[in-house]
Amino acid sequence: MTKQMKANLFALSAILFWSTVATAFKLSLKELSYSQLLLISSGTSLLFLSILFIFKIKARGLNSPSNRAESLFSEFRVKNIIRSVALGFLNPFLYYLILFKAYSLLPAQEAISLNYTWGIIVVLFSVVLLKQKINLSSIFFLAISFAGVVIIATAGNLADLQFKNSEGVAYALGSAVIWGLFWVLNVKDKRDEIVKLFLNFFFGFFFVVIYIIFFSSFKINASSSIIAAIYVGIFEMGISFVFWLKALQLSKTTAIISNLAYLSPFLSLFLVSIVLKEQIELSTLIGLCLIVIGIILQNIKKNIKKI
Repeated sequence: MTKQMKANLFALSAILFWSTVATAFKLSLKELSYSQLLLISSGTSLLFLSILFIFKIKARGLNSPSNRAESLFSEFRVKNIIRSVALGFLNPFLYYLILFKAYSLLPAQEAISLNYTWGIIVVLFSVVLLKQKINLSSIFFLAISFAGVVIIATAGNLADLQFKNSEGVAYALGSAVIWGLFWVLNVKDKRDEIVKLFLNFFFGFFFVVIYIIFFSSFKINASSSIIAAIYVGIFEMGISFVFWLKALQLSKTTAIISNLAYLSPFLSLFLVSIVLKEQIELSTLIGLCLIVIGIILQNIKKNIKKI
């Protein structure tokens, strides 16, 4: 098997896992509050990432204890710790808190589609924070995606532009903004990905616990929703990321892998219709297609420039 075939296999595995988590979100929220879902899933993910972190340290294969200590120390410098605290506040704490709130208010199909606008937000934050230039074609592609957002948020009722659930739409789009900001800031952080993710979740989990203490409850009744929440922690916040990272490492070009990611929302809609019995609205499909088309065109344009 070639490296590219392995990369595609890892990428498709990650996409399949991601495609199941929207359904898992909804199943979890049947008997858990959105904050309790965050507590269980982020705690599960932290445990999973802790194991990966330990293996990562052992796998470095450094020759001497002094080299090992020096390498570890570089990852835990004060500047890096402060960065991890800030990124951990954004993700997992704030991003998933807002995302799970959106799923508690909206049908899964709308939350899935609106959350995928993070690809648009990344472009906007890249202009502001990474000083990347934007031209008329990029603005046109963004407009295509934003048109998709409006169609989904209004359920296709463009005449009066009234949102079916304005609070839910605000939370779904807010989660996309938080993820876009996190993604751009994470790009500027050149540390090892596993180490970064472990530290982000380590500090993020403390924010989750503080939120639970003041605004929610630790009292959780045993139910199938807990199993779904644990599934979210392992597959949404854990294994999928590792598989995706491995795919990017093995692939000849990230463009091949990146565009595969946009299979995920459509597969998610399929599972939502089968498992949750949601009737997928035509406005959702049209809006999601416009969002994805706009983002893919933006990515194609960016990759052509690199050639």
